[in-house]
Amino acid sequence: MSGLIFNLFIFVLASFVGFELISKVPPTLHTPLMSGANAISGITIIGALVVAGDVGNGLAHLIGFVAIVFATINVVGGFMVTDRMLEMFKKKEDN
Repeated sequence: MSGLIFNLFIFVLASFVGFELISKVPPTLHTPLMSGANAISGITIIGALVVAGDVGNGLAHLIGFVAIVFATINVVGGFMVTDRMLEMFKKKEDN
């Protein structure tokens, strides 16, 4: 039980620190930072796959699955935003 409380404390602390860091970033840097975060989310997907497939506990399988879903949503959303950003820099062709 002590390990669960410690892990919950780390999660809450990381959430607050992450929110504070993101709120201090100017809007012009959000998209490039999201593009860079896609690599980190890819690593998260791999870690979640390892956890979900390796552990025999049903709760760990569920948490691993939820981590896979959230990380996949983050990667897809990041690529969509990056694609929209790159569309702004393409020359428009006159037909």
